[in-house]
Amino acid sequence: MNLSNKQKQFLKAKAHELKPTILLGGNGLTEGVMAEIDLALEHHELIKVKVPSIDREEKVAIMDAIVREAKAQKVQVIGHILVIYRAAKEKKLHIPKG
Repeated sequence: MNLSNKQKQFLKAKAHELKPTILLGGNGLTEGVMAEIDLALEHHELIKVKVPSIDREEKVAIMDAIVREAKAQKVQVIGHILVIYRAAKEKKLHIPKG
């Protein structure tokens, strides 16, 4: 499922009030962190992940890996914050049609 611009705008507005749910630590992206991201996405559908990194290329690679591994959609990236969305089995957010 690819998100349309209208759907991304809706999700960005919803994400504006959210605090980062997952904070990556010094160990980076581990299996434990991915398990927490999966749980958070199943529970909330829309989450923010903070990826502190000095190297821009490393940060982008980590964010891409999170999106790929979580089978989620990237909504937006602002600085070190990644906003991702994945529909849960029991939908909580009713995003508009494309």
